[in-house]
Amino acid sequence: MDLLGSILNSMDKPPSVSDKEKAVLKKLREDQEKRKKIEADMLNQFYKKAEAKVNQFLKDTVKEYKFAPMNHVHRSIIYDVAEAAGVLAHSFGEEDIDRHIILFKKEYAPSEDQLNVLRRGEEWNDDIAKKLQNERKMQAVEKLESYKSRKRKNNFVPNTNYKDKYEHLIGKEAALEAARKTEATSSYGCGKSTEH
Repeated sequence: MDLLGSILNSMDKPPSVSDKEKAVLKKLREDQEKRKKIEADMLNQFYKKAEAKVNQFLKDTVKEYKFAPMNHVHRSIIYDVAEAAGVLAHSFGEEDIDRHIILFKKEYAPSEDQLNVLRRGEEWNDDIAKKLQNERKMQAVEKLESYKSRKRKNNFVPNTNYKDKYEHLIGKEAALEAARKTEATSSYGCGKSTEH
């Protein structure tokens, strides 16, 4: 312990913080707390506004509502509000450019086609819906035709008959004779009929 004690005593003590530096650090901490409080108040106000907009959307007869582009934090607040209200919410657009949320009422849930069109940045309308439906029908017809053509190719007709292949084992005349004699019996099942 003496060695350790002497080493510790010979070391320089950490520099003490002067009163000016303490005041500066305290002021920085206070400023940071004020900014956090202001930001929390702003987010709380945004939450209340989003809640009011979602409630208004539920009362209206419109099927969807599009929010303006916003950052990730605000979008997550809208997702929370929409989930609590029982409304479907989907994000579209590029991050930090035009990423926005569209709300859909559950009874008017968007189809996969509509979501794909909106993800590409296009507007959804009846013309696009009809066009996509026609494309789907054409694809189904093409798929059916290709399946039928493959099935026709699969109808394989062998070059030889299996009876010819095994003729040396079963004989040609014995098989024909056995087939003629097999008839339904009056008592049960199939078998050689007995002549009465």
